[in-house]
Formats: sequence, C-alpha cells, structure tokens
Amino acid sequence: MRPKQTTLTPQELEIMKLVWQLEDSTVRDIYEALLRRRKIAYTTVMTTMNTLETKGYLKKRKQERAFVYRPTRPKNQVIGGMIREFIDRVFNGSAEPLLVHLVKDRRIHEQDLQKMARMIEESK
Repeated sequence: MRPKQTTLTPQELEIMKLVWQLEDSTVRDIYEALLRRRKIAYTTVMTTMNTLETKGYLKKRKQERAFVYRPTRPKNQVIGGMIREFIDRVFNGSAEPLLVHLVKDRRIHEQDLQKMARMIEESK
C-alpha cells in the first residue's frame, strides 16, 4: 500500500491556493480563475478537485445543482507538511543545508536574514 503523501502536484497546489483564497468554491469558480491565467479544460479542474477530495484536502457539499468545495486543512498546515516532507526527502531531515543553500544562492535577502535572526533569538 502506498503511503499518503502530503506533497501536492503543481496543479493540485495551484488549485488549493485558489480554494484557500475563495474558501467556498465550485469547480466553475476555480476553472474561471485558472482560465484567466492559462488555458485549461473544465474536466481537468473537476478531476483534480475530485482527486483532492479523495486525498482529504477538500470536502464538498451539495448546494442547489453544484458541489461547493471547502479546504479541510489550513494553508499553513499543508505547506508546512510539504516543507517537512521536502526536508526529510532531500536533506535527511536537516533544514540547515537548505538554509545554507538559500543564503549562498542569495535567495534570502539581508532584511529577511535579520528578521530570521530576531525570531531565533526570541525562540531561545
């Protein structure tokens, strides 16, 4: 049996971001929002949202003639799980190599480093 993964595919994450933003949404709502960004089939959105429901990220309820979807977990919880899974898989559970990479690659700006340093001091 395949273990449940917390990591979402890029398309699933894109849809989840919209669902978190809208809170209650139909397939049509998400389809129209995605269509403003890129071409996508309605059935693709419907299938992906059904998959997200099966995986436990969305729940749906019948409202008139459409299903209304709602996230089952907050965005920060899902993103946090994805980050932990990534760190476990790529860096054997240690976040330090990731931070070193981000600093050396200049992906973390000085202002953010100062904020992180304050957060570290406060957590001691």
